[in-house]
Amino acid sequence: MRIVAGRHRGRKIIAPDGMDIRPTSDRVRESLFSVLEHRDWGKGGVSVLSGARVLDAFCGTGAYGLEALSRGAGRATFMDNSNTAIDLCRRNIAALEEHERSNVLRTNCLQPVRSPQPHDLIFLDPPYKATIAAAAMQSLYVNGWMAEGAICVVESSSDEQINPAADISLLEDRKYGTTRVRIFRYAVRNDQA
Repeated sequence: MRIVAGRHRGRKIIAPDGMDIRPTSDRVRESLFSVLEHRDWGKGGVSVLSGARVLDAFCGTGAYGLEALSRGAGRATFMDNSNTAIDLCRRNIAALEEHERSNVLRTNCLQPVRSPQPHDLIFLDPPYKATIAAAAMQSLYVNGWMAEGAICVVESSSDEQINPAADISLLEDRKYGTTRVRIFRYAVRNDQA
Protein backbone atom coordinates (compact mmCIF):
# COMPACT_ATOMS: atom_id res chain seq x y z
CA MET A 1 0.00 0.00 0.00
CA ARG A 2 1.11 3.54 -0.70
CA ILE A 3 -0.03 7.15 -0.64
CA VAL A 4 -1.31 7.85 -4.15
CA ALA A 5 -0.77 11.61 -4.56
CA GLY A 6 0.20 14.86 -2.85
CA ARG A 7 3.16 15.69 -0.64
CA HIS A 8 3.60 12.05 0.49
CA ARG A 9 3.07 10.56 -2.98
CA GLY A 10 4.57 7.10 -3.35
CA ARG A 11 5.35 6.69 0.36
CA LYS A 12 4.49 3.28 1.73
CA ILE A 13 1.79 2.64 4.32
CA ILE A 14 2.27 -0.31 6.63
CA ALA A 15 -0.42 -2.86 5.80
CA PRO A 16 -1.58 -5.51 8.26
CA ASP A 17 -0.91 -9.22 8.16
CA GLY A 18 -4.04 -11.35 8.12
CA MET A 19 -7.62 -10.25 7.56
CA ASP A 20 -8.61 -8.49 10.81
CA ILE A 21 -8.06 -5.15 9.08
CA ARG A 22 -9.13 -4.75 5.45
CA PRO A 23 -7.29 -1.78 3.92
CA THR A 24 -8.81 0.11 1.01
CA SER A 25 -6.93 -0.63 -2.21
CA ASP A 26 -4.75 2.03 -3.82
CA ARG A 27 -6.98 1.89 -6.92
CA VAL A 28 -10.17 2.65 -4.99
CA ARG A 29 -8.50 5.47 -3.03
CA GLU A 30 -7.05 6.97 -6.22
CA SER A 31 -10.45 7.00 -7.92
CA LEU A 32 -12.26 8.33 -4.85
CA PHE A 33 -9.81 11.16 -4.22
CA SER A 34 -9.95 12.14 -7.87
CA VAL A 35 -13.70 12.60 -7.44
CA LEU A 36 -13.25 14.57 -4.21
CA GLU A 37 -10.67 16.89 -5.77
CA HIS A 38 -12.55 17.60 -8.98
CA ARG A 39 -16.16 18.04 -7.87
CA ASP A 40 -17.46 21.46 -6.87
CA TRP A 41 -18.28 20.42 -3.31
CA GLY A 42 -15.87 22.64 -1.37
CA LYS A 43 -16.65 26.02 0.14
CA GLY A 44 -15.89 28.96 -2.13
CA GLY A 45 -15.13 26.80 -5.15
CA VAL A 46 -12.01 25.16 -3.66
CA SER A 47 -11.42 21.43 -3.26
CA VAL A 48 -13.33 19.83 -0.40
CA LEU A 49 -9.89 18.63 0.79
CA SER A 50 -8.30 22.08 1.01
CA GLY A 51 -7.67 22.80 4.70
CA ALA A 52 -10.39 20.34 5.73
CA ARG A 53 -10.83 18.86 9.18
CA VAL A 54 -10.99 15.14 8.37
CA LEU A 55 -12.34 12.23 10.40
CA ASP A 56 -11.16 8.73 9.43
CA ALA A 57 -13.64 6.51 11.33
CA PHE A 58 -12.98 2.76 11.53
CA CYS A 59 -9.52 3.96 10.42
CA GLY A 60 -7.61 0.66 10.25
CA THR A 61 -4.28 1.66 8.66
CA GLY A 62 -5.28 5.33 8.49
CA ALA A 63 -4.97 5.32 4.70
CA TYR A 64 -7.97 7.58 4.05
CA GLY A 65 -6.92 10.24 6.56
CA LEU A 66 -3.26 10.13 5.55
CA GLU A 67 -4.17 10.41 1.86
CA ALA A 68 -6.32 13.45 2.72
CA LEU A 69 -3.45 15.08 4.66
CA SER A 70 -1.11 14.39 1.75
CA ARG A 71 -3.55 16.15 -0.59
CA GLY A 72 -4.09 19.32 1.42
CA ALA A 73 -6.36 18.61 4.38
CA GLY A 74 -5.55 20.69 7.45
CA ARG A 75 -5.98 18.12 10.23
CA ALA A 76 -7.10 14.51 10.63
CA THR A 77 -8.63 12.56 13.48
CA PHE A 78 -8.29 8.79 13.31
CA MET A 79 -10.85 6.69 15.19
CA ASP A 80 -11.08 2.93 15.78
CA ASN A 81 -11.89 0.63 18.69
CA SER A 82 -9.26 -1.98 17.77
CA ASN A 83 -5.91 -1.78 19.56
CA THR A 84 -4.28 -3.40 16.53
CA ALA A 85 -5.71 -0.78 14.18
CA ILE A 86 -4.78 2.12 16.47
CA ASP A 87 -1.19 0.85 16.77
CA LEU A 88 -0.93 0.38 12.99
CA CYS A 89 -2.40 3.82 12.33
CA ARG A 90 0.04 5.47 14.77
CA ARG A 91 2.96 3.74 13.06
CA ASN A 92 1.79 5.05 9.67
CA ILE A 93 1.36 8.58 11.04
CA ALA A 94 4.90 8.39 12.45
CA ALA A 95 6.33 7.06 9.17
CA LEU A 96 4.87 10.08 7.33
CA GLU A 97 5.79 12.48 10.17
CA GLU A 98 2.21 13.74 10.48
CA HIS A 99 2.03 13.88 14.32
CA GLU A 100 1.36 17.62 14.39
CA ARG A 101 -1.74 17.39 12.19
CA SER A 102 -3.12 14.11 13.56
CA ASN A 103 -5.17 12.99 16.52
CA VAL A 104 -5.78 9.30 17.26
CA LEU A 105 -8.71 8.10 19.37
CA ARG A 106 -9.45 4.58 20.51
CA THR A 107 -13.23 4.68 20.72
CA ASN A 108 -16.30 2.92 19.41
CA CYS A 109 -17.55 4.73 16.30
CA LEU A 110 -21.11 3.75 17.24
CA GLN A 111 -20.76 5.39 20.67
CA PRO A 112 -18.07 8.05 20.25
CA VAL A 113 -17.16 10.71 22.74
CA ARG A 114 -18.51 14.18 21.99
CA SER A 115 -16.33 15.97 19.45
CA PRO A 116 -14.73 19.24 20.52
CA GLN A 117 -14.90 20.43 16.92
CA PRO A 118 -16.97 19.28 13.90
CA HIS A 119 -15.27 17.83 10.83
CA ASP A 120 -15.77 18.80 7.18
CA LEU A 121 -14.90 15.47 5.54
CA ILE A 122 -15.65 12.09 7.08
CA PHE A 123 -14.40 8.71 5.86
CA LEU A 124 -16.41 5.81 7.22
CA ASP A 125 -15.09 2.31 6.50
CA PRO A 126 -16.80 -0.12 8.90
CA PRO A 127 -16.25 -3.88 8.65
CA TYR A 128 -17.93 -5.32 5.57
CA LYS A 129 -21.20 -7.15 6.21
CA ALA A 130 -21.58 -5.49 9.63
CA THR A 131 -24.40 -3.26 8.28
CA ILE A 132 -23.61 -0.50 10.78
CA ALA A 133 -22.74 2.36 8.42
CA ALA A 134 -26.04 4.25 8.78
CA ALA A 135 -25.99 3.85 12.58
CA ALA A 136 -22.38 5.08 12.73
CA MET A 137 -23.23 8.07 10.52
CA GLN A 138 -26.08 9.02 12.85
CA SER A 139 -24.04 8.53 16.01
CA LEU A 140 -21.13 10.62 14.72
CA TYR A 141 -23.53 13.36 13.64
CA VAL A 142 -25.41 13.45 16.96
CA ASN A 143 -22.10 13.61 18.86
CA GLY A 144 -20.87 16.64 16.93
CA TRP A 145 -18.30 15.01 14.64
CA MET A 146 -19.93 16.23 11.40
CA ALA A 147 -20.13 19.89 10.46
CA GLU A 148 -23.22 21.28 8.75
CA GLY A 149 -22.78 20.56 5.03
CA ALA A 150 -20.11 17.91 5.74
CA ILE A 151 -19.16 15.37 3.09
CA CYS A 152 -19.30 11.76 4.30
CA VAL A 153 -17.62 9.00 2.28
CA VAL A 154 -18.85 5.50 3.14
CA GLU A 155 -17.08 2.35 1.96
CA SER A 156 -18.97 -0.94 2.19
CA SER A 157 -19.46 -4.24 0.43
CA SER A 158 -21.08 -3.74 -2.97
CA ASP A 159 -24.38 -5.30 -1.86
CA GLU A 160 -24.82 -3.44 1.45
CA GLN A 161 -27.80 -1.09 1.63
CA ILE A 162 -27.41 2.18 3.52
CA ASN A 163 -30.47 4.22 4.41
CA PRO A 164 -29.24 7.42 6.06
CA ALA A 165 -31.38 10.10 7.69
CA ALA A 166 -33.64 12.27 5.53
CA ASP A 167 -31.40 15.36 5.75
CA ILE A 168 -28.54 13.60 3.96
CA SER A 169 -28.24 13.58 0.17
CA LEU A 170 -26.38 11.06 -1.97
CA LEU A 171 -23.83 12.77 -4.25
CA GLU A 172 -22.04 9.76 -5.78
CA ASP A 173 -22.42 5.97 -5.76
CA ARG A 174 -19.59 3.92 -7.26
CA LYS A 175 -18.76 0.22 -7.37
CA TYR A 176 -15.28 -1.27 -7.63
CA GLY A 177 -15.73 -5.04 -7.79
CA THR A 178 -16.92 -6.12 -4.32
CA THR A 179 -16.39 -2.60 -2.91
CA ARG A 180 -18.97 0.18 -3.00
CA VAL A 181 -18.20 3.81 -2.19
CA ARG A 182 -20.98 6.31 -1.57
CA ILE A 183 -20.49 10.01 -1.00
CA PHE A 184 -23.13 11.83 1.05
CA ARG A 185 -23.61 15.47 2.01
CA TYR A 186 -25.26 16.58 5.22
CA ALA A 187 -27.80 19.36 4.81
CA VAL A 188 -27.18 22.83 6.16
CA ARG A 189 -29.99 23.64 8.57
CA ASN A 190 -31.96 26.81 7.83
CA ASP A 191 -31.49 27.99 11.41
CA GLN A 192 -27.70 27.90 10.83
CA ALA A 193 -27.78 30.22 7.80
